[in-house]
Amino acid sequence: MTDSPRNPRYYTTELLALAFICIFCFFYGLGSFGLVGADEPRYAQIAREMLERHDFVTPRLHGEVWLEKPILYYWQAALAFKLFGVSDWAARLPGAVFALCMVAGIYWFMRRFRPGAEFDAAIVTAASAAVLGFARGASTDMQLAAPFTLAMLCWYAWYQNGKKWLLLTFYVLLAVGTLAKGPVSPGLAVFILVLFAALRREWPLLQRTFSILGLLLYCAIALPWYIAVQLRNPEFLRVFFLQHNLERFATNRYQHSQPFWYYGAVLLASLLPWLAVALPALFIALRDSIADWRGHGQASEDSANEGGTSAQPENSLRQFVVIWAIFPVLFFSLSRSKLPGYILPAIPACTILLGDYLFRNRGSRAPRLIAILHPALMGLLAAGVLLAPNFVLAPKQTPPSAAVTIAGGVALAVALGLFVTMKRTGLGALRPVTALITVMLIWFLLRVAGPSLDAAFSARSVERFLESLPVHEKTVAVFHVRRDVEFGLGFYRNEAIPNYDRNEIPKSAHLLLTYKVTSAELETAVAGRHTTKLTDFAPQKLGIYWVAP
Repeated sequence: MTDSPRNPRYYTTELLALAFICIFCFFYGLGSFGLVGADEPRYAQIAREMLERHDFVTPRLHGEVWLEKPILYYWQAALAFKLFGVSDWAARLPGAVFALCMVAGIYWFMRRFRPGAEFDAAIVTAASAAVLGFARGASTDMQLAAPFTLAMLCWYAWYQNGKKWLLLTFYVLLAVGTLAKGPVSPGLAVFILVLFAALRREWPLLQRTFSILGLLLYCAIALPWYIAVQLRNPEFLRVFFLQHNLERFATNRYQHSQPFWYYGAVLLASLLPWLAVALPALFIALRDSIADWRGHGQASEDSANEGGTSAQPENSLRQFVVIWAIFPVLFFSLSRSKLPGYILPAIPACTILLGDYLFRNRGSRAPRLIAILHPALMGLLAAGVLLAPNFVLAPKQTPPSAAVTIAGGVALAVALGLFVTMKRTGLGALRPVTALITVMLIWFLLRVAGPSLDAAFSARSVERFLESLPVHEKTVAVFHVRRDVEFGLGFYRNEAIPNYDRNEIPKSAHLLLTYKVTSAELETAVAGRHTTKLTDFAPQKLGIYWVAP
């Protein structure tokens, strides 16, 4: 007998496949390359010091109070360090666990409210670029996006069936998000719910959403740490709320200015490798929602079918998820300070809409544009991943002809194979084949390209190189280097790194790392000390000197 969506064996197979995808995408090779950027090593170091000091209230970086972010990630990473030891992969474990919980929540929700679409939505979410990237990062972004996503799903489930525990869970999850990144969690939720109620003309819904018990639960979870850290650090409210929330939004104080359309580009990149299908899915969902809001109540829920089925009543879930997908992107586009992770809470809404689209069109022929663009895009992605080590190690040089030939051949095979498969089986083949290709590309990036990425972007490789140098004194200082090098070495050496740019010059003999420093600049900086050029760390263009008194 053929498996059907209602067959228990079908669900078992689905769950096993989803578990494999999630475990591989989120957990495999978490330590394949070291911590990158300025934030990953900073956050990991704060968690380590929190564990060493047994102070789980005040975050500190190399002993200095650090009040930029709330506490949730630091608690999670400290627990991971306690259980598994201090390492790169343990620092990234909290994001992977939260991403897994988010995908599981989407699967449960869709099985309840879109039976048959749960696997599509879950697998698209797990294998989307933004979720993959932030799930594998030691940052606070997934700590906000996952509980916020689950909170939105719980609210809609309560809206449909009225079960009180779902509404209370909504408040609890918003409190968790508040511990992750502050007031943005309840703030986004309030705006989305107000828009939903307004567009559906269901104003009493807001009154029913308000719950005294829910508010008490929110306060009981979110407020104790905020109160405790304020009592110990009277500057907390000014630093965190004024500087790192209001000023970050309203000014370019932290030098993350981007044009208004920036998050449009981020959204497109975030939905890879599903972009060619995601755009029409989002457009159709938005078009039908607008038709519903205008009073065209019989707008087809299945209009994405490209042939159409019988019209159905308005789709409140579609409208809710459309608002959820669009509002964070528009809201943060108004911010003067923009970083890619800000719109991560909107990405699961986009993947839910895409998963629903794929399910409803599973038996349909792939539209011509999708049948061409999606295979072409997958081929280009495959070629880019295969050539990644060449681009990383020699960014200004043309890759060797043999590498280009292999990458081109693989890209052509991927594109043609996917095109033929989709033409024969329709959109139903798009989901499993795309997910399989994505898994293979991730394996290549981590297993084959990992050492190149580590050498080019992580201070872990720099620290290993420094340890191999034949000098006895291993004190390290930096001069004109990137922030990620300084903070990365701080984590791997578990010490603050003196910086010549801040006039922090060790009195004893030490190693000095420089980046594009002229002889005159170096001579002025060392102030007459004896300086010897030892070597270079070519992958990151760092000069290494021995500076003696």
